[in-house]
Order: sequence, then C-alpha cells, then structure tokens
Amino acid sequence: MKLFIPDIAYINPKSLNYNVGKTAKEYLEKLHVPTIDSRKVEINGACPSENYAKAKKTIYLTVNAQKKLRPCKPSADYQFALSSSCPGHCEYCYLQTTQGEKPFMKVFVNIEEILQVIQNHIDKNLPNITTFESGSITDPIALEHLTGNLKRCIEFFGKSQKGRLRVITKYNNVDSFLDIHHHQHTKFRFSINTKYVINNFEHHTASFEERIAASRKIAQAGYPIGFIIAPIMIYDGWKSEYEELLSHLKSQLKDYHEEITFELIQHRFTATAKELILTRFPKTKLDMNEETRQLKWGPYGKFKYVYPKEKSTEIKKYITELIHSNFEKALIEYFT
Repeated sequence: MKLFIPDIAYINPKSLNYNVGKTAKEYLEKLHVPTIDSRKVEINGACPSENYAKAKKTIYLTVNAQKKLRPCKPSADYQFALSSSCPGHCEYCYLQTTQGEKPFMKVFVNIEEILQVIQNHIDKNLPNITTFESGSITDPIALEHLTGNLKRCIEFFGKSQKGRLRVITKYNNVDSFLDIHHHQHTKFRFSINTKYVINNFEHHTASFEERIAASRKIAQAGYPIGFIIAPIMIYDGWKSEYEELLSHLKSQLKDYHEEITFELIQHRFTATAKELILTRFPKTKLDMNEETRQLKWGPYGKFKYVYPKEKSTEIKKYITELIHSNFEKALIEYFT
C-alpha cells in the first residue's frame, strides 16, 4: 500500500533540537506537506466525525518525556511509544475511547532518550531478560518512513544481551528491516484477519494479501514471527473465511520451520466505545447487539461486551484446531 502522507504537520520547536526531528521536517517539506511550528495542535471540524477525519491526517512532531514505562501484560514486561495513534481507521479499535475526539498522531523524535529509558529498565531487571512492546498505542510501522525510529530500535535490541522487542503491525512497509543484524531479538507479529473483517472494518491499512506477503519477507529475514488474529468475529461464513486465512498463511510460510505464535482475541466493545463508533462510523456493519453478548469485567475498570460463553468456546476450539492442523510448531499464547 502507499505510504501515509499527512495533510498537515505541527512541529514542536523542541523537536528540532534532534536530528530525527530536523530530518523528518525536511522530508515533509519535500513532499509539500504544510508545517506549522507550534506547541499545540489545532483541529476545528464542524462536527465530531469531521474532527476525527482531520485528526487522522494530522501529525505532531514532538518529544516523549516518559521516564517510567507502563507494564504491558500479557504481551511484554513493558510498553514504550515511538508515536501515538495511527493512520488506520479501524472501526472497532480499543483506542477509540482513549485518545479523545481528535486522535492526531504524535511522532516522537528523541529516539536516543527513549532508548536510554529502555536501557534503564533493562538494567533494573538484570540478570533477567526484559521484553518491550512497541505497539500498544500506535502502529510503529505505519509511521516508520517519517523517522526511521523503529529501525534504530531493532538495531539497539540486536546488540542488547538482556532486552527483547516485540512489534505489532497491520502495515507492510517492512523492507527497511530486512538487512538488520537483529540476532532474533525482535519479534514481529502481524495483525491478520479475514477479508470480510479487513475490508469492512480496517480502513487505510494493508490488505489481506499485503500483510501476509510482508510476514513472509520478515520470516525469510530470520526474525521470530507471530500473528494476532483479532478481533475474531462471528458472521455468515466466518468459519470458511478463517479456514481460508490460515490455509493461505500456511502456503506462504511453507519454508519457515521455526515456532510461530498466535494470540487470539474475540470481538468486544464497551458501551462508551459503541456510542463513539456509531458517531464516527454511522453506517458501520459491526455487530454491537448487546442482547446477544455477555458482560465481562475488563482490566481497566470497565465492563465490556463479549460473546456468550458457548460462542466464545466455539471460537476458541475452532480457531485452535485450524492453527494446529496447519502449523506443526504453533504456540497459542492466549485466547481472550
């Protein structure tokens, strides 16, 4: 797919104290993207849906001053951010309710300071290995062409004895990672789903075929790989489409003989998210019928609607059987 180019870029003057900030600004100017030096972002749409659409085409070059990283279970020990938000318009995204009405993209340019914070957390946990997730509030590959920061991270972790990196993406611009001496210290996980889910709910992301082709490139480059199948949805023909997904994935990875991990997440939503989704996507096909779901208490203090137990058990059993019938060295890390 084409690389994301914003409609406008706001630039925190502090970011120009860093080489990445200067280079990113020059790159944007060559593309004739309007830039505004400012310590705040202004988005003034006529309505909430317009604010959302404009925000998704706006970036803010700035710095990440976070010194203490948040835990990130079950994915990793900690999470860190190279950016926030992403250019994708995934209708079900759990970030819908956490990034406000105007989820513009912050792109952090102080990579050396971010890596120093990571090193501090590694040192505090010695002699144990410490794992880090880079995609909890963003998709780092979606914005990589603006900074090259993820490549720097992979190089850093490649040299680290006790640090490991986990990357998650729905994008396919992975070529800059293929010749890095990563020493298998970075694991790529691709978020995949059926064509129905991708085409109807994951707007402005890589296609079904593009993601699988990218996973093949990463596998051939010797990285550990995994897949997040999320959100798993029940709809007419869902079983045959998930069978097609895993069969096609097997055919593309037939030369990869290492372990492949899978993370399985059923579709869920909160009452707050439902209201926001219907505002932003009034014609959505998402099944958010509360009467056909059951409530489950979430880890962040909110009830969420999930499939009833008999349906979720059916999903887990069916997808698990598909995975193990297609991949000899599959490890299912969790189902939720």
